[in-house]
Amino acid sequence: MRVLYFTRDYTPHDHRFLSALAESPHTIFSLRLERRGRQLEDRPLPPQVQQVQWRGGQAPARLADAPALLADLKRVIRQVQPDVIHAGPIQSAAFLAALSGFHPLVSMSWGSDLLMDAGRDWKMRAATRFTLRHSTVLAGDCEAVRAKAGELGFPAERVVLFPWGVDLQRFSPGEPGGLRQRLGWEDAFVVLSLRSWEPLYGVDVVVKAFCKAAAREPRLRLLLLGGGSQAGVLRQMLAQHGLLDRVHFGGQVRGDDLPAYYRAADLYVSASHSDGSSVSLMEALACGLPVLVSDIPGNREWIAPGEEAGWLFSDGDFSALAEGILGAAKGETDLQARRRAARALAERRADWKQNFQQLLRAYDLARELDGRKKV
Repeated sequence: MRVLYFTRDYTPHDHRFLSALAESPHTIFSLRLERRGRQLEDRPLPPQVQQVQWRGGQAPARLADAPALLADLKRVIRQVQPDVIHAGPIQSAAFLAALSGFHPLVSMSWGSDLLMDAGRDWKMRAATRFTLRHSTVLAGDCEAVRAKAGELGFPAERVVLFPWGVDLQRFSPGEPGGLRQRLGWEDAFVVLSLRSWEPLYGVDVVVKAFCKAAAREPRLRLLLLGGGSQAGVLRQMLAQHGLLDRVHFGGQVRGDDLPAYYRAADLYVSASHSDGSSVSLMEALACGLPVLVSDIPGNREWIAPGEEAGWLFSDGDFSALAEGILGAAKGETDLQARRRAARALAERRADWKQNFQQLLRAYDLARELDGRKKV
């Protein structure tokens, strides 16, 4: 099968998808819609993947560029002659692929494109509906995406759930490699946050909660990884509470180094306001790290009330998050049981090698459905 993989930018997730596709029996072509600001992924494409050169992929895509990009996409399709196009997110790469008229088209939701962006304004609503109407199959990472697509008229039987997953060998329980000792945090209760410092991901909620909880529990420490537009606000909050010396700013951490941070922590927190099946949540579970996450649909599919691997707190409620952190810190006697439950949950549902097969199934289903139309 010849697969044209068409994505908005080149991210660590794209690298992972393309690396797995490169090991499949299919011939894979990669097409990048735009290059947005800083480089998101430094690793080159797998050598088995053929990078397609075209008008896009070198600068941010503008609406004014759409006619020229669409014309060149049609040229690429004639040149590559794919058996299936895999495109996403919904309102960017998948929308342009839908405009090309090619089928079978597997549109892949990246979570927030359907859960949030689809309702942002009339232009996004129109682009979303058009893309779904011209998609043969929708690949989504959680039931919340399937439900949203259903609200927009997309048939449930043409949705393939692909919850991404993680490498269970690389992300596994183990020693943190001396990180706590280097920080002088051997006796601390360490909270880990690694979502992007943008409003969508609620890291400001995490910092507010940490400030409130740290005033009552002197052992609390925060591993704050990542970066983003809220950097100044977050540092200012911590400085005002005199807590900068209880926070380690780890910056952008390479994928190979991430397991050590999960293993060094006692609790993973995420206050994201929208998520599908969060990869960082799955990585934490795979490392046997209990989790405390916002009560949103995507997270509820992993951490339901009564789930021993972690807890939920009301979305946006930093006081509830603070109480959750304090509760976890005071309940250390059952943390070992929760660590075991977290790892067991990951083994049941977050195995990348097993879950990736669903993407290949989406391709097969798209070709089968398209074949039926042609008969």
